[in-house]
Amino acid sequence: MTEAGKGLVLVVEDERPIADLVRLYLARDGFGVHVEHDGSAGLSAARRIRPVACILDIALPGLEGTEICRRMREDGDWTPVIFLTARDDEIDRILGLELGADDYVTKPFSPRELVARVKALLRRAAGPEEGGRVRALGPVTLDPGRRRVTVDGAPLSLTPTEFDLLGHLLGRPGRVFTREELLASVWGYASHAGTRTVDVHVAQVRAKLGDAAGLIRTVRGVGYTASD
Repeated sequence: MTEAGKGLVLVVEDERPIADLVRLYLARDGFGVHVEHDGSAGLSAARRIRPVACILDIALPGLEGTEICRRMREDGDWTPVIFLTARDDEIDRILGLELGADDYVTKPFSPRELVARVKALLRRAAGPEEGGRVRALGPVTLDPGRRRVTVDGAPLSLTPTEFDLLGHLLGRPGRVFTREELLASVWGYASHAGTRTVDVHVAQVRAKLGDAAGLIRTVRGVGYTASD
């Protein structure tokens, strides 16, 4: 399918009925859709067509979805990634998030919810239409309008979700946010999705912040705050 007004989404799913369903719902919402059915072809397509978002099944022939995501991030490609998985195993989901994925959906899933997740990710990646105030804490500076983070002046590469998580914490320094509040505000859905997602993303942001990681503090039994 050719690219539509909202951009081209890459879907890598070996179960053809599921791939066709995802394609149908994305196309109905105005997206162009490119589908591959194995991991190697999926990685090649991600590098060739430069989609606005990727929907990757985890269990794929050839390369698994997690490996596709890992190689994309190694290439410096921070295209939003959502995993599809039939595995009822938190380890697989956490691994995907640790490799740089932005979100995941467990099969069976609502195709409408999946499309909503894609749209939410793309809105976050685009940033606010009229920009926003620059936020600074210690050596970290975050510019919402330019979607740019620096640490001591050096640029930092973050996924769209990592950027918004950091921005939300920096927006109200000293305010303690519960995991449920962060899920609702950053991811845009309720706590039934699992607050472990928040913990993994906080760990990833801290790892990227390096020596400035201490700016994000854990409040035991409550959640997280940003303070210097």
